[in-house]
Amino acid sequence: MIEDCKSGSQYAYNQIYYGCAKGVFNSIIRIVNHREEAEDILQETFISAFKNIENFRNESSLFGWIKRIAINKSLNSLKKKKLQWSEVSVDNLNIEEEENQWNNIELKIADISDQLNNLPNGYRLIISLYLFEGYSHKEIALELGISESTSRTQYVRGKKKLRELLNTAVL
Repeated sequence: MIEDCKSGSQYAYNQIYYGCAKGVFNSIIRIVNHREEAEDILQETFISAFKNIENFRNESSLFGWIKRIAINKSLNSLKKKKLQWSEVSVDNLNIEEEENQWNNIELKIADISDQLNNLPNGYRLIISLYLFEGYSHKEIALELGISESTSRTQYVRGKKKLRELLNTAVL
């Protein structure tokens, strides 16, 4: 399929698009949290991927390669909006206590998804990159131009806020 795509086959383009679009869109929407913007980024992603398909080297899956393009485009979109990050000392957070409090929540995917969208942008972004996209705090820090400490702090505080939202939704 990749070779057909490299040869310009419209059928191959369609197969790749329809095979990957939903998963790629889910990653984009978790990052930008705005449907129309996510749809635009999705289209830009596939245009870029197909335009640069010759650069695909089979070092990862095609889906992973396209998703990485989408994440980069999503992060670039957020960088243009200049999100504000607050530097806070991690010393004030009891990370182990925060982790243990998750054990008492009965989680449902729909509830998590709904409440994740209610988080402030910084929290939502860090949680999405760390939990769903598998980025390390070091990678997040490099991508967003923040410190690793800020990434960790936003992650812990975001999870705390998400837990509060989920507890409220369950009651």
